[in-house]
Amino acid sequence: MEKTVRMMTDLIASEICGKTLEVPQSMPSEKELEDLYKLAKFHDLAHLVGSALLKNGWVTDENIKAKFQKQVVLAVYRCERMNDELNRLRKALNKAKIPFLPLKGSVLRQYYPEPWMRTSCDIDLLVREDDLKRATDRLVSELAYRQQAKGPHDVGFLSESGVHLELHYSLSEEKSVGSMEEILQSVWKEAEPVGNSFEYILSDEMFYYYHIAHMAKHFAVLGGCGIRPFLDVWILNHCVKNDHEKRNALLRRGGILTFAAEAERLSEIWFGNAPYAEISREMESYLLKGGVYGTLENRVAVGQTKKGGKTRYVLSRIWLPYDVLRFRYPSLTGKRALLPLYELRRWGALFFGGRAKRRVNELKMSSATTAGDRAKTEQMLSQLGLK
Repeated sequence: MEKTVRMMTDLIASEICGKTLEVPQSMPSEKELEDLYKLAKFHDLAHLVGSALLKNGWVTDENIKAKFQKQVVLAVYRCERMNDELNRLRKALNKAKIPFLPLKGSVLRQYYPEPWMRTSCDIDLLVREDDLKRATDRLVSELAYRQQAKGPHDVGFLSESGVHLELHYSLSEEKSVGSMEEILQSVWKEAEPVGNSFEYILSDEMFYYYHIAHMAKHFAVLGGCGIRPFLDVWILNHCVKNDHEKRNALLRRGGILTFAAEAERLSEIWFGNAPYAEISREMESYLLKGGVYGTLENRVAVGQTKKGGKTRYVLSRIWLPYDVLRFRYPSLTGKRALLPLYELRRWGALFFGGRAKRRVNELKMSSATTAGDRAKTEQMLSQLGLK
């Protein structure tokens, strides 16, 4: 696995970061390329690995070559479709005079050598909560978007072309780490308009803070965030003009400076020439196992670590505290006496909404997690300042 990981990160670094790719004494075998393809695809990076392989003539097997070529073509197609839809959204929201703020890949894409190199599964935009209804009405009536589920901080939409949109109305989430969400509550104060339009952009330090905070949430709560956010970190540190002190001051206030430093170190290990530290090895193992969105195994391990054991973890999954449940059901806000009724409502959604099997698997995984697994995860999170 270590050889496959190093081959993948070196190929990506040659494609994105300008790193010189060392020619191996012998070309990768068919088995090595198959393993490389599976790992890269698991992390939504097969298009970058494939592009580098094809440019350097490292693939001779036609079947494997076709797989990588397909991922490159799909990445270009996804990018074009995303950009077309983002431009439609820009036009509609500007016309309606609704302030909006692009997030994540919609912003990061411009810093990559080619926009298609930074893939995304959806478009993320932020609007003020007071403008949510107007924005929703505009998207449905003018762009024929189909509204999907509404969450405690965003609303999902699907365009006619099949592009998913997450329309955020808050960046504060119930599954945050430490005090990091307090800074995100004032995100609009760190935004300024683009020219005379209603589109806004974040200050560099706030955008970087949000990126690290989002990584930390996925890493410490959801069981992993994949490799791509670390490539973004490398891009943001090498290809974007920034004030390191301003970034660090904000990260320190949010309590995630230690995690940010280790994320930066790992990005330099993977895509630069920095040496490994022990914590970097632990992070790498955890991230590689978790994929883009984290795994149930990782999620249960961090959950037990934070709650203090199996029993407390299971109880925490059964009974959610008021401050968490009100994010899921905003109508509960200010009505603590109704908490038991909302717990029952949540249980009904879990067991009669098609998610019963997932909960059973979670309980099985919780039972199988050992004290050693929990201790190892606890030590890692503690070293990263995420416990």
